Amino acid sequence: MKEKKRKSDNWRKTLLSPGASIKEAIESLSQSSMQIILVVSNDNLLIGTVTDGDIRRGMLKDIQLTDKISSIMNLDPLISSPEMSGSFILKLMQSNSFSAIPIVDEFKHIKGLHLLNEIIGPQVRPNQMIIMAGGKGTRLLPKTENCPKPLLPLNGKPMLEHILIKAKEQGFRNFILSINYLGEMIEDYFSDGSKWGISIEYIREKSPLGTAGSLSVLKRKLKYPVIVTNADVISDIGYGKLLDYHTEHQNSIATMSVRLHKFQHPFGVVNTDGVNIVGFEEKPVINLNINAGVYVLEPETFNFLEDEEYCDMPSLFIRLKENNMSTIVYPIHETWHDIGRIEEYINANESKE
Repeated sequence: MKEKKRKSDNWRKTLLSPGASIKEAIESLSQSSMQIILVVSNDNLLIGTVTDGDIRRGMLKDIQLTDKISSIMNLDPLISSPEMSGSFILKLMQSNSFSAIPIVDEFKHIKGLHLLNEIIGPQVRPNQMIIMAGGKGTRLLPKTENCPKPLLPLNGKPMLEHILIKAKEQGFRNFILSINYLGEMIEDYFSDGSKWGISIEYIREKSPLGTAGSLSVLKRKLKYPVIVTNADVISDIGYGKLLDYHTEHQNSIATMSVRLHKFQHPFGVVNTDGVNIVGFEEKPVINLNINAGVYVLEPETFNFLEDEEYCDMPSLFIRLKENNMSTIVYPIHETWHDIGRIEEYINANESKE
């Protein structure tokens, strides 16, 4: 009985005041795993909601983590009354593609939260996930001299195993590993994936083909959009959320996850118009979106790849744009490590402890 009560009260973790910062909202979403923030007044009245999608859309508009959540919240969210039946709530969620709906009384006092995962359980996805695991990891030498980078341990498990387990928890069951350097060691370790309750197939590169080149063999073999990730990207990114985001943008053929990177210029900058000085900026901060190494691709994407041709993922996206295909970004705020250097590998190990 105590366990049941504790579970029913979990929604209280989603409560924040309108004066809370966006950084606090991100932390709350991460801790509660409920994909929604309920913005409430001092007397527990629902003012609005903030979802993961609201935050990502705000990031594209250059919101700051210190900004208040009131700047991005939905003031007219879909709500339910305590009297609504479970079957009606389920239909409401499915018809609106919502994963969470607040429960309020007639005066808008918060009484609870309906969660889709609690009603129907975790969603099993038919989409395949492709993991690019063929790189040599030369910047991690000597650790990769006799061990492929995807098998380097993070907190006692190969980094690739962390990715597979996380994706399985999010409903993915079908995986394709693209291997080359010391690929037989990866294949020996993971085999067909049955040990983890998943299915693994392999693309065996004869020579390095880049982060997209080996995907050409999948032409005409895919029915659904696929997740593609580099095997050395360790992140708290939600693969299911990324896939849903891509699906919501129906005109997009490919989605690239990006992470905001802030760079402070080491010098004062002089702004000019011809020979005239028009202003100064003292060590300005430059905001850049960097490629986070996780993508969603529609099956048609693979028609733009030639057999056995070297091609990296940015080149594929450029090729798609040149053919007037719509490509979009998915801004991520989650913890993210690109294990490319010894320092990054050490940092990732420390963060997993």
